[in-house]
Amino acid sequence: MTPGVGCIRDATRPRPGRRARVGSGLTLLELLIGLTIGALLMLLAGPGYRRWIADAEVRDRVEALVNGMGMARAEAIKRGLRVNLCQSDDGAHCTDSGRWEAGWLVYADENHNGDLDPDETVIRTQGPARPGITARGNKPVAKYVSYTSLGQTRMQNGALQMGTFTICRSGHNTVEVVLANGGRVRVDRTKVPCP
Repeated sequence: MTPGVGCIRDATRPRPGRRARVGSGLTLLELLIGLTIGALLMLLAGPGYRRWIADAEVRDRVEALVNGMGMARAEAIKRGLRVNLCQSDDGAHCTDSGRWEAGWLVYADENHNGDLDPDETVIRTQGPARPGITARGNKPVAKYVSYTSLGQTRMQNGALQMGTFTICRSGHNTVEVVLANGGRVRVDRTKVPCP
């Protein structure tokens, strides 16, 4: 009989001249080696990943502060009146706690008294920072930042307001948000380690 004509061939046997097809699965040993390598990579990448997340959280707080001051400045110019940025522990009232990481408010100080009165408009509320992050302002900006209708920062008594906010997280370098005399803000990443 001629092969291929009227005969049934055993499909499990390889054809003459061809190699047998090997299974495409993994052996137990290959699987264990792969899992071990994956576990080692996760152990090595874990600390770097946690540091990257912590750095991102600090950057987020810095950007929130810079954006808050930028918004206060823009709103002061747009509204033609004084707009303040003040610390707030509860998101509804200004406080003098010295802890900018607790949050802040941007509000229109329509009567120019430096206080958030019940009839004044709160423009933006910023919540607290992630745990472990601190934000402190030096004396001129320890309690508030106030923008005039010209977009310049002035103390409530009319004196020029300039200062530096220090944002920190233990184990990282200090980041400074510097408020210049014209009301503009810049960010300085220092080599000074946070306590």
